[in-house]
Amino acid sequence: MIKISIDVMGGDVGAEVAIAGAAKALTRHPDITYLLYGHEQEIVPILARFPKLAARAEVFDCEVAVGMDEKPSQALRRGRNVSSMWRAIEAVREKQSDAAVSAGNTGALMAMAVFCLKTMPAIDRPAIAGIWPTTNGESIVLDIGATIGADAKQLLDFALMGGAMARALFEIKRPTVGLLNVGVEEVKGVEQVKEAGKLLREADIDNLEYAGFVEGDDLGKGTVDVFVVEGFTGNIALKTAEGTARQIAEYLRSAMGRTWMSRIGYLFARGAFRMLRDKLDPRKVNGGVFLGLNGIVIKSHGGTDAEGYAAAIDVAYDMVHNGLQAKIQHDLTEYHARNESPMGPEAA
Repeated sequence: MIKISIDVMGGDVGAEVAIAGAAKALTRHPDITYLLYGHEQEIVPILARFPKLAARAEVFDCEVAVGMDEKPSQALRRGRNVSSMWRAIEAVREKQSDAAVSAGNTGALMAMAVFCLKTMPAIDRPAIAGIWPTTNGESIVLDIGATIGADAKQLLDFALMGGAMARALFEIKRPTVGLLNVGVEEVKGVEQVKEAGKLLREADIDNLEYAGFVEGDDLGKGTVDVFVVEGFTGNIALKTAEGTARQIAEYLRSAMGRTWMSRIGYLFARGAFRMLRDKLDPRKVNGGVFLGLNGIVIKSHGGTDAEGYAAAIDVAYDMVHNGLQAKIQHDLTEYHARNESPMGPEAA
């Protein structure tokens, strides 16, 4: 059994989407049980519409729901110990659940997760990792918004954690890792990225293959399994890709309905268009993983629907099922033991 705690009140819609998403995920993973945190009087009537889910879920009443516009510091002061978001994370800390899922305020979720779970030893700052659809399948991109302006050591940690996630999610023995940069030449880029490249080239890491610098157009190609970038640039890249996907979908809808001939053409090609629509659907890759914490926390898009929320739960399930935490801890410990002798990195 895998237990997942859910902040039912998080997100733009709240309980309706979270509960329907949990029901969808249960059909794909019958070995899930849920801990549902939120306003009981709101949860119970919705839950009654999903009897199979109700039989596998326990409801915990919480008096506070964190608002989507609350500042992280305000949410932490007001919601610590009592909010649905805090208690879903706390369940992971207390080993009552294996992972927490929330569609709530990203800043508040990160603040509460760091405060409640703490970061792993040797990790300065956590990262948010997302799954990125590519022409080659899927890749992992991190950081997509947690750490703004990461230094070289933090980028190295992101590479180690992203590699561990790729092994857990894609079951790749030795995933390829690239540093997102303005060019592939070693002399290009800001100092932090160039220094991180040097560290990765010189590191002796058994569980990943450093492929060097990669550029923005490599994201769509899936040139590497893991793209490493600091959070400011990563978040912009993510939002740009999502906006571009919606733009293309809107262009197609407009073009297909413009004339009678285009409508007839659509009837013959609708299978291909359906496949394209699925490829461009951001719900299919919903679920950002908070890496570097002593526990698994998944961030769902706040405005997603039940299908998207179920995808975020799928990510939580896969991370637990495939031992993400153990893989990250192993890779971090192995690297630092090998590269940091008692006399310092230079003597290693």
